[in-house]
Amino acid sequence: MKLSYALPLAGMVAFSCFAAAAETVTVATVNNNDMVIMQRLSDAFEKSHPDIDLEWVVLEENVLRQRLTTDIATHGGQFDVMTIGTYEAPIWAQRGWLTPIADLPADYKPDDLLKPVIDGLSYKDQPYALPFYAESSMMYYRKDLFDKAGIEMTDQPTWDEVHDWAAKLNDPDHGVAGICLRGKPGWGENMAFVTTLVNTYGGRWFDMDWKPEIDSRAWHEAINFYVDLLKNYGPAGASSNGFNENLALFSRGNCAMWVDATSAAGKLYNPKESKVADKLGFAPAPVAATPKGSHWLWSWALAIPSSSDAKDAAGEFITWATSQDYIKMVGEKEGWTSVPPGTRESTYANEKYQEAAPFADFVLDAIRDADPTDSTLKPSPYTGVQYAGIPEFQAIGTQVGQMIAAALTGQMSVDQALGSAQRATQRTMERAGYIK
Repeated sequence: MKLSYALPLAGMVAFSCFAAAAETVTVATVNNNDMVIMQRLSDAFEKSHPDIDLEWVVLEENVLRQRLTTDIATHGGQFDVMTIGTYEAPIWAQRGWLTPIADLPADYKPDDLLKPVIDGLSYKDQPYALPFYAESSMMYYRKDLFDKAGIEMTDQPTWDEVHDWAAKLNDPDHGVAGICLRGKPGWGENMAFVTTLVNTYGGRWFDMDWKPEIDSRAWHEAINFYVDLLKNYGPAGASSNGFNENLALFSRGNCAMWVDATSAAGKLYNPKESKVADKLGFAPAPVAATPKGSHWLWSWALAIPSSSDAKDAAGEFITWATSQDYIKMVGEKEGWTSVPPGTRESTYANEKYQEAAPFADFVLDAIRDADPTDSTLKPSPYTGVQYAGIPEFQAIGTQVGQMIAAALTGQMSVDQALGSAQRATQRTMERAGYIK
């Protein structure tokens, strides 16, 4: 489908060649590696836009989400650019909290954006954010450790195989955990991974009448497996590890396997940043009862809140940071494995990127294959692979994530955690009017 950008309506960003004089643009973003690079390279933007000053607020993922949600819901106006994702974009757009994106310049090449990614950032076919990078999920593993243990990676690993491999590879005496997985509580931290695990065990968040199914057999099987796997073969303090912590562990050589975002591949394959760059293998995210929903679809994107008083200047920045020219600059200055992945067809057609990134086509296929409209074995009433696309999910997912983390640390049993999560979610859905 060809993207079409309508003439600006009231409140829309009309992208022009000139920004208002002497404006400050406050950018709130997550402390992931790609965003750290963006901040570092933003001097180039300020040199080409001398009338725009950038101020940065860089936060850990859970803190960022809390700050942004509070600010945008109260029309606080603290930020001119917000780093949000495919969960927030359509929900916040529907509520009028985001500025629609219109009149992108021809040299931005909007038709180059990957369709599943821009569709996920749209509401009623209108984009409300521009993708900075996009990802699915995949499995990383140490080829040297697999070879030493006599293990051969399969074309489509199963979770039962992963359990057996983790048992063989676990070597705490030498600082190597059999597997690293997200344990830090949060709807976008441990629950992003856990939801894909539950999906592939045949579970879902809600039935077609919006009744929670967290206390179902599939959830019990998945969470018992997860807790057992990390307790026996995971790193110490797994309940404190999110994406960044596990990325650091794996890149230092402290994990034999890791299942997480495809966006980590660039850093792991960069020998300047990873001790395992020459030992790295990759495979599809593991499956159990079904392959459905085994790998997620997510985009970290840049959006302009309706409360911003610097919309034109913010528009200049987000088009710069998500452009083909920015990707080229990152490739030339930081190396081609460090470019923001998953957003543009041209990135994957680039010979320099293909040569530097052996995972490129694999990641592109995973992003295209992930289907937020059909991610569960039984039909579900929501969209989303690793989340349920309803406004209440942010609170639900975080609360359930805390209970799963409590089971992981032994503060409660899995049965207790899922029973409590079921009751809490049931109350939330009743209060919100989903269940009569």
